[in-house]
Amino acid sequence: MSTSTTTADRRLLHARVAVFGVFVAFGLVLGTWATHLPSVKATIDASTSSMGIILLILGVGALAGMQASGYAVDRWGSGCVALAGAAAMALALLPPLLMTTWSSVAGAALILGIAVGIGEVGMNAAAVEVERDYERPIMASFHGMFSVGNVLGALFGAAAFAVGIGTTATALTVSALALIMAAAAAPTLLRRTTTASATTGPKDAGDPGSPPAPRQRVRLVLLGTLAFLLLLTEGSAMDWSSLHAQEHLAGSPSSGALALACFVSAMTVGRFTVDRVAARTGPVRVLRLGSVLAITGLAIVVLSPMLAVTCVGWVILGLGLSGCVPQVFTATGNTPGASAKELSRVVGAGYLAVLAGPAIVGWLADIVGLNTAFVLPIIAMVVCVCAANVLAPPADATT
Repeated sequence: MSTSTTTADRRLLHARVAVFGVFVAFGLVLGTWATHLPSVKATIDASTSSMGIILLILGVGALAGMQASGYAVDRWGSGCVALAGAAAMALALLPPLLMTTWSSVAGAALILGIAVGIGEVGMNAAAVEVERDYERPIMASFHGMFSVGNVLGALFGAAAFAVGIGTTATALTVSALALIMAAAAAPTLLRRTTTASATTGPKDAGDPGSPPAPRQRVRLVLLGTLAFLLLLTEGSAMDWSSLHAQEHLAGSPSSGALALACFVSAMTVGRFTVDRVAARTGPVRVLRLGSVLAITGLAIVVLSPMLAVTCVGWVILGLGLSGCVPQVFTATGNTPGASAKELSRVVGAGYLAVLAGPAIVGWLADIVGLNTAFVLPIIAMVVCVCAANVLAPPADATT
């Protein structure tokens, strides 16, 4: 009994580490993409709105990938989909960073977006399954590993800029690292998928109960809306913080990479602590107070006249946002009758905002300036403060 328990615990730990690897690879690719956006913009001589269109195209590709991956998770398992998405992202990173015309970058961004959509849903579905087996909150730690990847991508980009390493060498290195991480995770995730299929069958995989009741469907829609607003804010910071430091504050490429690194570093610290905080205070308070912190950080970014103070604003924003999205995904997974498809829709709604939301900021930036355009994510966070009660467990939400 003790031996079997120890073996089960070891397998569960291996599964958690394997999913960690996919999250790190995912964050590394997106962090590298975000850091090099100003370089891409300069290479193709694009306006801010033109870059916004490229980000929108990437978002359209992600939406297509998400639509397919929700069904793929139920058919082949979350592990297979997560691995496929991670490998595809690693390979798809290269073309948009190396192309030299707007149309070629846009086409390559569409392919990258499809890979992003597949990976987003697959890895989050895998994380929810591992969290259920652990029977305690660990979702934020997975997103913390995503932030670790973001930090590595941002810092690697900053170092490459500082020492004069070209974009081609950087992209090739990051792509290779991401592929190695996916390959290392593959045996565990594929074995876990095979075991789950043998014990539950394809129809039962990821389906904890009967279909959601109408009331629960409304809750899922609201959770998807929260995910969209939160990740619109996160995506705006990821994609525009570097360019903001360079254009609004006349900083260097290294300064822009530092601004992004401040944001993602704060996200990392917050996500590795928020599970314990949520256990003590509850998800509603985590979302409400986190949103208030995010508003404060964005206000500092908009009003600050110098890089050092702006970086403080990005840190506060990162700390505030760090615990919010994991609470939304956990609430989705715990909604009565929610299956992998429902989770996929909430994840898809949120991560579509990461990719398409910044495009709107880019359009606004051409009209009112990038600094003023950050009012949009501020408004999104105000809505999250007001709607935090959606995260209350269904039984409590009725009282």
